[in-house]
Amino acid sequence: MANLPPTLASPGASSSSNNRRLLTAEQLVLDICDPNLRENALLELSKVRREIFQDLAPLLWHSFGTIAALTQEITSVYRLLTPPNMTSAQSNRVCNALALLQCVASHPETRMLFLNAQMPLYLYAFLNTSSKSKPFEYLRLTSLGVIGALVKVDDTEVIKFLLKTEIVPLCLRTMEMGSELSKTVATFIVQKVLLDDVGLEYMCTTAERFFALGRVLGNMVTSLAEGPSPRLLKHIIRCYLRLTDNQKACEALRNCLPDLLRDPSFSSCLCDDPSARQWLQQLIHNIRVGHPAPRGFEQMRV
Repeated sequence: MANLPPTLASPGASSSSNNRRLLTAEQLVLDICDPNLRENALLELSKVRREIFQDLAPLLWHSFGTIAALTQEITSVYRLLTPPNMTSAQSNRVCNALALLQCVASHPETRMLFLNAQMPLYLYAFLNTSSKSKPFEYLRLTSLGVIGALVKVDDTEVIKFLLKTEIVPLCLRTMEMGSELSKTVATFIVQKVLLDDVGLEYMCTTAERFFALGRVLGNMVTSLAEGPSPRLLKHIIRCYLRLTDNQKACEALRNCLPDLLRDPSFSSCLCDDPSARQWLQQLIHNIRVGHPAPRGFEQMRV
């Protein structure tokens, strides 16, 4: 074995190293239930590479007391939300707990268990905050990451669950006042809701819902004219394009689609993104061939 080339000998060494990491991760999961060891366990587990330990989510969910301890970490800082009084250290600790919940939300074995236990509701208090300080923004962004992990899988049951909660208004709130990154994740979540037929129908059933979404999207387009963000703009365009799949919404957009999307204002912003340019072209085409606005939508403006 000593004469083997390094390229042949290294896989065994790597496997042994991975095994040590797995054993360490399993012990850290147990440490979560010990208040004296929890903070370090959360920090170390948040660094675990998912490709090395693919069963971290089931272990977290099925280990006795672990989810309860993570929930305790989250609810323990509710008292610091109003008035806003949270330090960076406190925010980081909760975000490490949220990172583990994102792992659970992402895994096919634990995703529906996570939803059936109503776990996303514990995050909504963080999305409902208005402070723009770094501790609160980090908390907001990490909470959005958990919801983003849920919607990423294109599961109608996930969308149905979220629509029964306040996730859409909370995302719209973030799209209005969050950082660019938070706005991007929140808009992505709304986009995934719209891409599901149930979500599209929900957003277009009443003029109030359509108007609320249209107003926020329009305001973001206006703000992007001053400071372009290609990634955020791409999600906004996709939201508008999906709305045109609903006849009432498509006709309403003939009147309320921002002029900035009709003219070349964002040409340079989208120059390196052919798919976004194609979506924008399709959006304009869909609106041009639309029908007269149905009653109830014709007065909408963004």
